[in-house]
Amino acid sequence: MTFAISGKTAIVTGAANGVGLAIARHFVDQGANVMFADIDEARLNDELGGSNGEGGRGTARAFAGDLRERLTIANLISATIDSFDRVDIVVNASRQMEPSDPLDPDNDAVQLLLEQNLLTALRLSQAAAKRMIRQAEDEDEDKERTSIGSIINMSSIAARRTHPKLLGYSVSTAALDQMTRSLAVALAPQRIRVNGVSFGSLLSDSLKGALKRNADYRSEIRDHTPMKRIAKAGEVAEAVQFLASDAAAFMTGQIMTVDGGRTLLDPVTAPAH
Repeated sequence: MTFAISGKTAIVTGAANGVGLAIARHFVDQGANVMFADIDEARLNDELGGSNGEGGRGTARAFAGDLRERLTIANLISATIDSFDRVDIVVNASRQMEPSDPLDPDNDAVQLLLEQNLLTALRLSQAAAKRMIRQAEDEDEDKERTSIGSIINMSSIAARRTHPKLLGYSVSTAALDQMTRSLAVALAPQRIRVNGVSFGSLLSDSLKGALKRNADYRSEIRDHTPMKRIAKAGEVAEAVQFLASDAAAFMTGQIMTVDGGRTLLDPVTAPAH
């Protein structure tokens, strides 16, 4: 079985940069219709060439808005239906990282990151799941399908590691992993699969900037990664495609780790993204 997603409709959040952009582009190249969603309208327009349209084999559309607002999530679902008539896949790739001192009572990073990394993903998943269920009820052929939708949450190995300066990020991603498992059980009877991808250091724009500022950073990451390199965004995107495809039709509630073996080692002070 191939990892085909051609003809399916996907919403990808955080799609103006980083791993979200890589996933959205990859899905379009694989023939999917993709709604690129992000708060950064200017960058979305830049990435889509200033206009919506064809890209690779699929079709791309852009939606700009703050997904921390419930109305924005409703508008995103509506915009996707208006453009593509359905929703088959949701990739919650919008995430934020803020340093946090566990001993600083005035630091609100935990609250901020729970809202951004957990609650936006939960609310969008709930809204999309309702739409997927309605689609299946309206389409007789869906009665024979083992899966009517796939939700994939982008997590981090920080959920399982301990870093003293990443309290808020670690807590929010650990909560996201548990949310993934909980939703998987709740939505399994509806034939909606919910999985996650947990990754380590990824060669994103932000990490590239950090590598330029700190010449020792690259070797530090490599030293703590058995495969001795940093992941490319496309490698994570391909893992997401597998989970979105029918090849993973009997997988739900799983957190797939894509980290080059990073979590097999013990050091807790190594940077984890």
